[in-house]
Amino acid sequence: MKEAVSVVIFEGGHPVGAVEKMFTGVRHAVLLDNIAKMQQVQEIGSVYLLTNYAELAREAARMGVVVRENNLKPQQFHFGRILQVIINEEKLENVLYMGGASIPLVTEAELAGICRSLLSSSAVIYANNAQSADIIAFKPGNLLNAIAPPPVDNILAVALRDGSGVEMLLFPNTTGLLFDLDTPADLLILAGSPLVGPRARRSLRDLPLDLTTLERAKAVLGGDYEEAILLGRVGAPLIAHINKNLKLRLRIFSEERGMKALGREESGLAVSLMGYFLEEVGPRRFFQYCEKVAQCAFMDTRVLMVHLKINPDTEERFRADLGLWQELRHPLLREFTRAAAECSIPVICGGHSLVLGGLWALVDEIGPTY
Repeated sequence: MKEAVSVVIFEGGHPVGAVEKMFTGVRHAVLLDNIAKMQQVQEIGSVYLLTNYAELAREAARMGVVVRENNLKPQQFHFGRILQVIINEEKLENVLYMGGASIPLVTEAELAGICRSLLSSSAVIYANNAQSADIIAFKPGNLLNAIAPPPVDNILAVALRDGSGVEMLLFPNTTGLLFDLDTPADLLILAGSPLVGPRARRSLRDLPLDLTTLERAKAVLGGDYEEAILLGRVGAPLIAHINKNLKLRLRIFSEERGMKALGREESGLAVSLMGYFLEEVGPRRFFQYCEKVAQCAFMDTRVLMVHLKINPDTEERFRADLGLWQELRHPLLREFTRAAAECSIPVICGGHSLVLGGLWALVDEIGPTY
């Protein structure tokens, strides 16, 4: 093509624990599946991958990806400056950026739609979330030179909009463009999805994942006017999607949307009404009350963790998401996770992606039930 979209993917990390390594293996399979999809989209030109994973780099290079190695230590890494260097050195005009495990259920048609929208515009920013996006398309690429490059990717779209004055538009709300592989809760949803790609399917096949609790929760979602708790950074589009497709009553406690992008987590300003309640009654009684008002619960526990000043490492958070309370060191997180695991209703714990793309994917898998 005379003009094409350039895809830039960042995938890095330093997994230490067993759950982290398991999760990373699936992320890489998802990334390679997505690259294969991109190569079927005529509007996409080059694909660039920045990574510190040697095996992933070799696999991507064999697929024709332009690989740039990241040898920086975590404290040296600055997302925006590195993206700026790649865009300037490669003279990229139409840029589609995503994290390595973003949009694992995206279709080739959705990718083509993004590209056509970008190519038909003179200057525009697209994102899949108004405040904390993990897939961003923008044009021209040198927009990034007009702002102070952001240190992390989830504030890129907002930083570009506020710094350049260029209009930001949102991608359509679909499972393919919202669902992100961010925590083990998303891994469970991916494992049960009929839309998962072939490499990811093979990667998931032999993992020790217990889908029992998720299957119980899905049965509630697909039932006849049962009740579900949604807690955390729950947005209005998801609520509307549930109401449109499922016969489900909702008890919603939506708090601290944008806490990362707006700097509220880092500054210590983030607080939670449900966190205060949890402090008052303790984890056991907290979940006893949940049992009284609903038949299942989906909880973005990161809001509660920030409120309670619990800051576990990635492995500890991931083990908590999987309900492995016996293996947790932090006493309050251990107590909370045990109470969730022993609750009589199914409780699914995760991050922001659980109460956005994760639930969106479950609704589409189950519904419509009307």
